[in-house]
Amino acid sequence: MKFDEQMRAYTQAVAARLDDCFTDDTQPQRALFEAMRYSLLAGGKRIRPALTLAFCDLCGGDTNSALDFAIAVEMVHTYSLIHDDLPCMDNDDLRRGKPTNHRVYGEATAIMAGDALLTAAFGTLASANLSSAQIVRAVRALSLCAGELGMVGGQILDMHAETRECTAQDVHDIQLRKTGALISAACQLGVIAADGDEGRQAAASRFADAFGLAFQIEDDILDVIGDAQKLGKATGMDGKKNTFVRLYGIARCREMVKEEVQKALDALAYFGGSSFLSQLVSSLAVREF
Repeated sequence: MKFDEQMRAYTQAVAARLDDCFTDDTQPQRALFEAMRYSLLAGGKRIRPALTLAFCDLCGGDTNSALDFAIAVEMVHTYSLIHDDLPCMDNDDLRRGKPTNHRVYGEATAIMAGDALLTAAFGTLASANLSSAQIVRAVRALSLCAGELGMVGGQILDMHAETRECTAQDVHDIQLRKTGALISAACQLGVIAADGDEGRQAAASRFADAFGLAFQIEDDILDVIGDAQKLGKATGMDGKKNTFVRLYGIARCREMVKEEVQKALDALAYFGGSSFLSQLVSSLAVREF
């Protein structure tokens, strides 16, 4: 299957499953469900759930069995975006081309929508049609990557970094956690869904570390030179932050993206390579959104 066709198949499967989430309009708290669905169904590239399905495929698993794992990652990702956009955080007005959740539903409801999505993610993992051993592995992987040692840890490092000058290592540490950790979870969950061994899970994590850095560096570049309409969010928001562009400049950052892409491709060699994943990571070097 060609890359575009495969990506479409993954994203359509994810979209169909997401559309079934939080639809019980008999519940008195349906207004909360509406706020959750507003952000969950707002679009986006769906890269993280696609990575879960792709690694499941790569390890010989059934992607239908991996869908709940993929959806759980997207729920965590969406919760993090809702909270990132809040006035007490980045105070953004636009996300995925639409008004941010708190602009539509109010700050308190947005916080609760994010809280509910995070909690629902682990309920979704637990409901997957896989063995209890696989579910335990998945819960451990996602909790480590999403929590204080991963994404949330990276977010607070990023927040504290706004008040001081950071070294290159500081910025690397922040982004490896804030962006890279959830990408790592997505890749690892795909391996776990296929019942892959720890060697494959570790190789998927190495791929994700390089992929996540490449993705974040390109994101920093696009914040400076990108088109807000294509990105679906405001640009120039990171001007005062300790970004890769601020440290190295755009020319060096473009070189760094290529270097990290190559590291990700090298990590795929453990699996014998993957045409889909190779094309996905390589597309980072030329993306405009």
